Amino acid sequence: MGLIMLAAIVAVGCGGDGDAAGRPTATATPSASAAAGPEATAAPSAAPASRARGVRLQRVGTFSSPVHVIAPPDDTERLMVVEQDGRIRILKGGDIADRPFLDIRDLVRGGGEQGLLSMAFAADYTETGAFYVYYTDRTGDQRVVGYEAATPDRADAGSARLILRMSDSESNHNGGQLATGPDGLLYIGTGDGGGGGDRHGEIGNAQDLGSLLGKILRIEPTPSGGKEYTVPPSNPFVDREGARGEIYAYGLRNPWRFSFHRTNGALAIGDVGQGAYEEIDYVRRGLGKGANFGWRPFEGRSRYTPGESAPGHVKPVIVQSHADGNCSITGGLWVRDRGVPLHGRYVFGDYCKGRIYKAKLARGKASGVKPTALRVANLSSFGEDALGRVYVASTGGPVYRIVAK
Repeated sequence: MGLIMLAAIVAVGCGGDGDAAGRPTATATPSASAAAGPEATAAPSAAPASRARGVRLQRVGTFSSPVHVIAPPDDTERLMVVEQDGRIRILKGGDIADRPFLDIRDLVRGGGEQGLLSMAFAADYTETGAFYVYYTDRTGDQRVVGYEAATPDRADAGSARLILRMSDSESNHNGGQLATGPDGLLYIGTGDGGGGGDRHGEIGNAQDLGSLLGKILRIEPTPSGGKEYTVPPSNPFVDREGARGEIYAYGLRNPWRFSFHRTNGALAIGDVGQGAYEEIDYVRRGLGKGANFGWRPFEGRSRYTPGESAPGHVKPVIVQSHADGNCSITGGLWVRDRGVPLHGRYVFGDYCKGRIYKAKLARGKASGVKPTALRVANLSSFGEDALGRVYVASTGGPVYRIVAK
């Protein structure tokens, strides 16, 4: 990866004061969640993927700054790869389709932590063809936009419908994760607004329930009553004065990748740290509702802002130090593929360190947190196909599948 792209990534991901700490990062090649932190200059950029006991990484394709990997519901033929510059590519039958599923490069501001950052399919996608994308527009604001598929291999670009637009004066900490939850609603991860230390207002955006930034939002994204989306009445702050009803959880710096357990509905969040610690937050099903994850009073389990508090906040179950070579955590997922020894474990990594870790998350805590021997340079995202097979993306271009040796 070139020096320009690496510098962008550094600004993106981690986040020392004044930096970004987000994730993607690329100018020529968007680096979707790669935003390492200020100390990301040591990020491995050319090291090959490696093997671990019982598993290895099999390259399935090379893309332009891939930042998200996902499959349509019940579709065992296609895998969608989101490229930071604004395209969604299709991997089908082992080949990358020449024609993108969606190409909105003319609408997207790519590079650094900005760009097309993720997509999610509606729970009823097989009937409606509805899906959603999250991207940074040409003005630097964040947009969630709905589309419909014209065919299984091509989206209808003319079906675009703006669902949510969030003003953003900084280029970093853009969040960018979309996910359809166990309840069929759309969950949206947002960054704290950028810069260093969440210096937005008296308490920062992440702790401000009047701001959509530094949160996980939950909405019903279909139009209703003249509005492009509705707020579920069961959301935790619907009736609180001065609070945004869309908020599901708060106190997050830059949640670069969160996921739900497919069976029990538990939620795990990879939240990119400031200058010292990276963290994985974890709550059992339903316990994320109204949860405060502690930023900016706390970074990891340590005090960050003296004199500020976050009473009752959920402490991270995994904390990794920048002193150990970490810079920008890449939240992962639970492995459903019974064909690999990692089945049942939560896997995650760090953009700079490149090492893939495994852990058991249960009963509100983590155990067995261990590094595997698998390494991916510029680790940007994890994903899975409709069969539950796990993929790992690198902003350097490759996408791998974790397979048995």
